[in-house]
Amino acid sequence: MKILQIIWWFVVSSGSSKNFWLFYGLVLATRDDDVSLRITHCGVCYADVVWTRNKHYDSKYPLVPGHEIVGIVQEVGRNVSQLKPGDHVGVGTYVNSCRECEFCDDRDEVNCVKGSVFTFNGLDSDGTITKGGYSSHIVVHERYCYKIPDGYPLAMAAPLLCAGVTVYNPMVRHNMNQPGKSLGVIGLGGLGHMAVKFGKAFGLQVTIFSTSASKKEEALSVLGADRFIVSSDEEQMKVLSKSLDFIIDTASGDHPFDPYMSLLKTRGVLVLVGFPGEVKFSPANLILGTRTVAGSVTGGTKVTQEMLEFCAANKIYPKTEVIPIQDVNEAIERLINRDVKYRFVIDIENSLK
Repeated sequence: MKILQIIWWFVVSSGSSKNFWLFYGLVLATRDDDVSLRITHCGVCYADVVWTRNKHYDSKYPLVPGHEIVGIVQEVGRNVSQLKPGDHVGVGTYVNSCRECEFCDDRDEVNCVKGSVFTFNGLDSDGTITKGGYSSHIVVHERYCYKIPDGYPLAMAAPLLCAGVTVYNPMVRHNMNQPGKSLGVIGLGGLGHMAVKFGKAFGLQVTIFSTSASKKEEALSVLGADRFIVSSDEEQMKVLSKSLDFIIDTASGDHPFDPYMSLLKTRGVLVLVGFPGEVKFSPANLILGTRTVAGSVTGGTKVTQEMLEFCAANKIYPKTEVIPIQDVNEAIERLINRDVKYRFVIDIENSLK
């Protein structure tokens, strides 16, 4: 096969290394169903921390992270029908699946029975290890590319490919799009601030729960939440007893669940999208009141495209801090220390040349 281009990667070489290094390699020509993208931006997700630091003990080095990717189509394979050169396209958390199971048939590939192939650190069907968006180019099967609506800023589109769909998908699936209903959002980070934005767009009464009172002004005046509760304040929590229809829990740090379960109305739903070390609550808080606790991860290609179009139509934009790729080591440390409002986005186009 002919060489298409030289690709530049920002690589972590081992689990003991905390720094990225610039490296280049070769990319082969697109296959019949592939789309070749010139990457313009890539969001920085906590998953980048997890696998660059080998926290799950399954990292495959050298590793190129990044699964909130946006860019411009450079070339398409001869079977590609929905995209063309010049289109603005996104790539999310996975780049392949079996395409045969019931979930793939329903375009819910994230739940593929055989397992979807992660955008980075994944083992693809051809035996190669996938490399993500901290790079200048990527080649992806058309099925796993998303059309970015015309006029939507590329830098702001990047966080939607993970943070955005991670909260949008369960909100739609559990009917959290009913105007006038009440939503609680636990945690005000990359996922939490998107849950607030979607909640307001759906016409919900939104309450934010946070351990930090310093976030109150921004939560109410900038993000537009209706209420802000310091979760450690028992009196504030008691006032909301049995008042919420839905709760989206985006917190990954360990935290008690019973205080939040008691805030749900009868038949209320709590959806967990964060990754705390333990989930523990009294069965009485689940059974009495006929409440539901569910989990969710990102979303299939159908709901992801729907989410992108919903954001464009309703002018929903993540709050981002755009950085050059040379600052990614510092950004990773700041992300670990929760020092970002609310998503870092790497300006690949102007800093990785």
